[in-house]
Amino acid sequence: MPNILICDDEKDIVAALRIYLGSEGYRIFEAYTGKGAIETVRREDIHLILMDIMMPELDGIKATARLREDYNIPIILLTAKSEDSDKILGLNIGADDYITKPFNPVEVIARVKSQLRRYVSLGGMAKKSSVFRIGGVELDDEAKTVRVDGEPAALTPIEYNILLLLMKSPGRVYSSAQIYEQVWNESAYGSENAVAVHIRHLREKIEINPSEPRYLKVVWGLGYKFEKEG
Repeated sequence: MPNILICDDEKDIVAALRIYLGSEGYRIFEAYTGKGAIETVRREDIHLILMDIMMPELDGIKATARLREDYNIPIILLTAKSEDSDKILGLNIGADDYITKPFNPVEVIARVKSQLRRYVSLGGMAKKSSVFRIGGVELDDEAKTVRVDGEPAALTPIEYNILLLLMKSPGRVYSSAQIYEQVWNESAYGSENAVAVHIRHLREKIEINPSEPRYLKVVWGLGYKFEKEG
C-alpha cells in the first residue's frame, strides 16, 4: 500500500487524518513542520503528502516549493477558508489539490485516492534506481557508497549528500544557498564559504585534476553543477 505523509502543526488534525487514512490501509507518516516534512520525504519512500499551509519553521507553501525541486509526488494542501490567495499560490508552485478545513473524511479519502491513481498511472510509484552513474563516478544511494573509476571514494556525510544532490539532476545549476539549505536543512545565511570548502574537498576525492574538474563544475556567479557528460 502507498505511504502517506500527514504534515500539520495541529496534532489533533494529524491524529484524525491518521485514523481516516489508516482505515483504508495506507501506511502513515507524521510531521508537524514543513522542515520535518522535507526530512521525512528524503528519508522515507513517500507517495503522497497532505500538507498544512500555516506551520512554524517552514510553512506549507515554501515546503511545497522546495519539495518540487526534486520530487513529483502528489501534494494536497490543507487550508482554512480564509486562505484563498494561498491556495492559488500553492497550486501555482506545484501543489496538486487542496482540502478546506474543516474537512469531510469521505472527501479526504476520495481526493487522496484520486491523486494516487494519477500518480500510479504516470508511473510515479515504479521503483526508482538508487544508483547514479555519470562518467566514471558511481553513487549507490542504497548502499551509501561512491566509486570513482571503480575505486571506492571515502566521503564525509556532507560531501556525500552534496554529490547525491548534484548527481540526481546532472546539468542543473544549484546556488550555494540552495545546496546549503537542502544538505544542511537550515537557513542559508552566510553559507557560501561552507559550501565552497566542501566542494573543494569533494573535488579532491573524485577529480583526477581538482584544479581542472571534469565533473564538479562552477558556473560563475550562479553556483555549481555536475556535468551531464563526464
